Amino acid sequence: MFTHAIVRIPCENFAQGLTTSGHLGAADYSLMLKQHEAYCDALRSLGLTVDVLEAQASYPDAHFVEDTAVVIDEIAVITNPGAPSRSGEQVSIEPALAKYKAVARIEAPGTMDGGDVLLVGKQFFVGQSERTNAEGFKQFARIVAEHGYQAVSVPVGEGLHFKSGVNHIGSNRLLVTPDFAQCEALEGYEIFVTPEGEEYAANALLINDTLITPAGFPGVRAVLDATGLDVIELDMSETRKMDGALTCLSLRFSA
Repeated sequence: MFTHAIVRIPCENFAQGLTTSGHLGAADYSLMLKQHEAYCDALRSLGLTVDVLEAQASYPDAHFVEDTAVVIDEIAVITNPGAPSRSGEQVSIEPALAKYKAVARIEAPGTMDGGDVLLVGKQFFVGQSERTNAEGFKQFARIVAEHGYQAVSVPVGEGLHFKSGVNHIGSNRLLVTPDFAQCEALEGYEIFVTPEGEEYAANALLINDTLITPAGFPGVRAVLDATGLDVIELDMSETRKMDGALTCLSLRFSA
């Protein structure tokens, strides 16, 4: 049960962050702020206390706070983001999390983005991507093993992060893009595959007994409705333009 979340206000130059999605148009700052506040309101409506950190103009991607840490009941693991322009974002996240949790760190040459890390029960799936390397996975697996968790490394291929293509939607269910539909590491789970053209909505966010999904993806919405869980839709247009998604915008945990 999540009780807390940490978010960061997008900075005014957030559109200078890393992106491959230029075909979606220029990002709008005022609209981004409105959508970010709606996201925070959704978390609050589900009973979470939301800590809002100030914008960081020197790090245009810093509002994607999920990449800077992985938080479990026992500990917060501060990551070492894999993109050079994002190295350093984790420094200001550590004191925000240290108020609630003991802290461990991924050290160079290990790299890790939290967007590559999915927890289901006591099982971690860690995407090995351009942002998370083998050394980062090795360090992370060792840290969480001390607290009774297992970790398995999964190749991401061409996607940005593992959670761009795989997310937990309650019980034994995973929502995945077609690229992960036959992934051996996911055997034993009930797999729901996003319809063609709706791959972005594979990044659904499970908050306790509610699923948050990006608006505008009716096929995925139908899949989520079939779970019997409550569903909230949010407009994610500006975050999407910067290769971000629902999970990227917060760190969720129990405190």
